[in-house]
Amino acid sequence: MTTLDVTTKEKIETIDLQRPEFYINRELSLLEFNKRVLAQAKDENVPLLERLNYLCISCSNLDEFYEIRVAGVIQMAAIDPKVIIGQDGLNPNEQLELIATNAHQLVDEQYRVLNEILIPKLQQENIRFIRRNDWTEVQHQWLETYFNDQLLPILSPVGLDSAHPFPRILNKSLNFIISLTGKDAFGRNSGRAILQAPRSLPRIIQFPAEETQSGTADFVFLSSIIHAFVGELFNGMAVKGCYQFRVTRNSDFFVDDDAIDDLLLAVQGELAMRNYGDEVRLEIDAMCPDETVSFLLDRFEMTRDRLFLVDGPVNLNRLQEIIALVDRPDLTFTPFKPVVPIQLTRNKDIFAAIKRHDILLHHPFESFSPVVEFLRQAAVAPDVLAIKQTLYRTGADSPIVSALIKAASAGKEVTVVIELRARFDEKDNISLAAKLQEAAVHVVYGVVGYKTHAKMCLVLKREGKELRNYVHLGTGNYHPKTALLYTDYGLFSCDKDLGEDVRRIFAQLTSLGKVSKLHKLLQSPFTLHSGIIEKIDREILHAKEGKTAKIIIKVNAIVEEQAIQALYRASQAGVKIKLIVRGICCLKPGIPGVSENIEVRSIIGRFLEHARVFAFANDGNWEVYASSGDLMNRNMFQRVEACFPIESKRLHNRILRDLDTYLSDNSQSWLLQPDGSYAQIKRKKNQELIQAQTVLLQELQNQP
Repeated sequence: MTTLDVTTKEKIETIDLQRPEFYINRELSLLEFNKRVLAQAKDENVPLLERLNYLCISCSNLDEFYEIRVAGVIQMAAIDPKVIIGQDGLNPNEQLELIATNAHQLVDEQYRVLNEILIPKLQQENIRFIRRNDWTEVQHQWLETYFNDQLLPILSPVGLDSAHPFPRILNKSLNFIISLTGKDAFGRNSGRAILQAPRSLPRIIQFPAEETQSGTADFVFLSSIIHAFVGELFNGMAVKGCYQFRVTRNSDFFVDDDAIDDLLLAVQGELAMRNYGDEVRLEIDAMCPDETVSFLLDRFEMTRDRLFLVDGPVNLNRLQEIIALVDRPDLTFTPFKPVVPIQLTRNKDIFAAIKRHDILLHHPFESFSPVVEFLRQAAVAPDVLAIKQTLYRTGADSPIVSALIKAASAGKEVTVVIELRARFDEKDNISLAAKLQEAAVHVVYGVVGYKTHAKMCLVLKREGKELRNYVHLGTGNYHPKTALLYTDYGLFSCDKDLGEDVRRIFAQLTSLGKVSKLHKLLQSPFTLHSGIIEKIDREILHAKEGKTAKIIIKVNAIVEEQAIQALYRASQAGVKIKLIVRGICCLKPGIPGVSENIEVRSIIGRFLEHARVFAFANDGNWEVYASSGDLMNRNMFQRVEACFPIESKRLHNRILRDLDTYLSDNSQSWLLQPDGSYAQIKRKKNQELIQAQTVLLQELQNQP
């Protein structure tokens, strides 16, 4: 590599890196991610029930997209329709128009995949969805009995008149609008009624074996049963039409940080309102007459750009219930058992193993059980004095929680920092906090205004006359179930400086003291952002000096504009940059003179790619960091995150090999194009198939 000549340097310095055309809109990038998820449902190399699962995931992702992201843009449009939200230069109304176009295309494709691909293929495997017109007489009788015994007693239709106004519709609930003729017992005839299906009811009902053909699993949608027998709810009246609909509401929290006296009470108050936020999307059966569609739009005060007329169940993600109802392991991923690293199987004393050298875990290829065992041993070891832990998402029935309670019961000093505002886990975290407090665990809720997203555990152990800190730092949550589904790194260490850094961060979270300088960790909102920028700038300097300059970053999202501009400058200087970004990426690769040295790929596979890694060549002396935070504004400035170095050469070389495996993937890898779309990498003829997640799984399963 040669240094830049003066002319090239002058050209680079004249390019304004803040130009809107250099950035991809965040919301459109998130929709592109959902397209890649949906593509898995069309991939014939994926087991059939897993393909159905990917379809459902794409639908639940879209639900959250409207509940949080679109809801926010709608609010911005109401406040100031001309304000520019992001670096891409789009105002809220421009964003909403593009979102509507792309979201409608995505939804149309979701239902096409269901109706034209998955349902026929499931039928070939004797997994059938029986439509009303295809019910046998015996099935019809069984369903009528089911309706009368199981549904009729709990269904409560509301006839619309002056005494019965349009009811409040629960967020994402299944509802029906029913057209009626005739008069009820009181002589009323409003012509319309609303029926809300209780959430406790299953959305898919399986026929008993005696009502089906031998060897088949037959199902019927709850909506089909209600359609067929809804007349039983309106004695003396005739049903002209019955159409399902679902409304999605703004589900984001607003907690005024300046007005909070008690964070727990504030979050509890917001939880009560989540199901009845502002309407942001309306899904209706495509067979619904336009007059009825207009009636619903008027009631919800919604425009047609947020209306979705669908050919199938409006709550499509509930199809996931099928996977648990059928016993077809041949149609799912082959089960695997995560391995335990050999240094832990040989030494039952986990503290002795960590003291020997740092230990790196790569989930789910390697088991999460050592993390649980770390806390279990800490809970009973007489020389362990204190345990400090952050919990973002974990679940009240977690073995992690059981170990913490056991430690507190044994008289150890146990402190847990719980993030009450972990989105959609708020209720569980409130229950978790109460459970821990009942066991005499010291529970704190972090820092008002900043979510505690760092994944840290510290165990203080007395060894002779010395007090030693043992730590676990991770990129993912302390959640044994998601550790089987998400790829994450976790590091065990008893390094003195690292342990002291973790202790200082806990002191920040639990007290009101000033920020202490850290030895090795990069921490947001203080040093993570500046630290990453400095390391990018160092690669730029190396490139200009003709030294080895390369950056590899693996994250879930890249949004923060200063980091993007730093990467653009690095590309301009000749630094080779490889980015592995699972979801949102606002950076545009391949722009002449700006980002032609940047490649962005996304891996979509069996496991959700969740690990965050920053690797810098540093003229051949690679530095590797793992982090709880992504390159997003919220992670850099609005959360408490911990980014930790992998200092063992053996371990950081292992991570570099893992990254190289991801960069070699030619099966489940997608390349970001300059226009914001993604193209799936296709294996060349006679080229060896490389599926990164499968390679990593096989390597670790076969380790000596």
